[in-house]
Amino acid sequence: MPINPANNAAPGPPRIVILGAGFGGLFAARRMARLNAQVTVIDRQNYHLFQPLLYQVAGAALAPSDVAWPIRGLLKRQKNTRVVMAEVQGIDHQRREVLTGNGRFRYDYLVVATGAQTSYFGHPEWSQYAYDIKSLGDATAIREQILGAMEQAELCELESERQRLLTFIIIGGGPTGVEMAGIVAELGNSTANSDFRQLNSGEFHVILVEGTDRLLGVYPEKISAYTSHALQDLGVEVCTGQLVKEISPDGVLLSDGSKLDGTVIWCAGVMPTPAAAWLDAPRERDGRIPVTGELRLENQPGVFVIGDLAWCPDQNGRPLPGVAPVAKQQGRYIARLLSNELSGRPVPGPFKYRDYGMLATIGRGRAVSNFGRFSSKGWLTWWFWGLTHIYFLIARQMRLLVALKWLLEYLTFQRSSRLIISQNPKGQK
Repeated sequence: MPINPANNAAPGPPRIVILGAGFGGLFAARRMARLNAQVTVIDRQNYHLFQPLLYQVAGAALAPSDVAWPIRGLLKRQKNTRVVMAEVQGIDHQRREVLTGNGRFRYDYLVVATGAQTSYFGHPEWSQYAYDIKSLGDATAIREQILGAMEQAELCELESERQRLLTFIIIGGGPTGVEMAGIVAELGNSTANSDFRQLNSGEFHVILVEGTDRLLGVYPEKISAYTSHALQDLGVEVCTGQLVKEISPDGVLLSDGSKLDGTVIWCAGVMPTPAAAWLDAPRERDGRIPVTGELRLENQPGVFVIGDLAWCPDQNGRPLPGVAPVAKQQGRYIARLLSNELSGRPVPGPFKYRDYGMLATIGRGRAVSNFGRFSSKGWLTWWFWGLTHIYFLIARQMRLLVALKWLLEYLTFQRSSRLIISQNPKGQK
């Protein structure tokens, strides 16, 4: 039986429990290294995932180990911090304990940073027939599906079946969908002709479906237009203004009545994790939990909610987006707030998000950016995108490795991680 931390805890420094080692939780924990507190980080995985590059794993450009690092390794120098791998089952607010499958963990302060999960907009049954792109397992499954479909198509003589195997339908025209469509198209273009004898890149069909009238809706219209043209140059069929009505074993049914058959990759929506139910707090329409200016729960001042789970308004009253920069800044803010509070100093003012802009890559040599009034596109933006993502990699030792991999792929047009691990690649999920 595991030791029950709550029942065996001795009086001492305040206990801070952080749920989730994503960007918000990890950045909060790292800034608490010098606190006179017992910090416990609980996550169901033993690694931190750099989600902005997940699609690179799905497209065989990077290996899983390039975008994920052990949490214990990242926090090993922090003597006041303990890492626990456990599945959270609930929270006992009266006893101030986190309930997990490995025991109870008592807290004085609780930071909930469990992120988001895929939303199928009220149709959870669609998940049976579509691939998500939220976890390392999802990205690896997509990579193996693409490569496995190409292997099957190499041996397939029935034209209709070859067409189905080599058709990839990306749902969602936001940054994730655009990046996924670009990398899948490039994988087909670079691999079909060079590595296979019975395939050619003309058979590889990537379709990007977006429900609104343009891609990258949060970017200026000229950037959306450039993105659409750039994807079309890669061979991607862009379908805007089309809602998904149904996903089934027969394929995808769109709002105009057309049907698409192939591998479906869902990049359209997210929703909060079950942590919202654990906290027994009011929620907004999107499922996120409203927080105060200090990122606390209204009636539980010792509980903080950050990242994708928090409904936190900006200066104009609009909720902040569920993106990595928001979670990072909120994590740092919580660490500073608790440092001041525990030492008796005045706490900082309400959290204010500094928007440093957005970046998205479309494919080899093409990317877009938006920095408020300034936006850019093209080759130089693509290099800036690469340098920015390398700089923000959590594990410093991985920066050089990832940079060298990208440079090699740029020079040779070869993907370094084209491995199929599963023994039975599927033609359709």
